[in-house]
Amino acid sequence: MKYCPARHGLTLVETLVAGVILSATVVTVSALSSKAMLGTSTNRAYELAASLIDRQMTLIDAVGIDAFVEAGETQGEFGEIAPDYGWSLFSEPLGVDNLQEVTLTVFWSARGGAKSLSVTTRLNGQSVLASGTLNE
Repeated sequence: MKYCPARHGLTLVETLVAGVILSATVVTVSALSSKAMLGTSTNRAYELAASLIDRQMTLIDAVGIDAFVEAGETQGEFGEIAPDYGWSLFSEPLGVDNLQEVTLTVFWSARGGAKSLSVTTRLNGQSVLASGTLNE
C-alpha cells in the first residue's frame, strides 16, 4: 500500500454524494415545515369553530330553546364575527317533561372542501308543570 501525502480535498464523487444528501435534507425539512403550518391553520379553524359553538349555545340557553325554535332560527351565519362560518340547529324532544336534545353544527369552507364541527347536548325548555298546561 502506497502512502500519498500530496492528496488534499475531496473527489468529485464525494462532493456529489454530499450535495445529494444536503438536497434531500432540505427537501425533507421543507415538507415537514409546510405540513406543520397546514396543521396549525387547520387547528386554528377548529378552535374558532368550537368558540363559535360555545357562543351560540350560550345564546340559545339564555333565550331558551323553545323561544329559539319557535322563532324559526334553526340556521344562520356569524356575520362580521366570523364571515366564512355558518351554523345550523337541530332539536328533538326527548319525551321527559320538556327536555330537548340539541345538536348545533358550525360549518365553514377550507382548502380541502367543506368542514364542520358538531356538538350535541340537552337543554330544558319551558316546563309543562310550570306553565300549568298539564292534562289531568
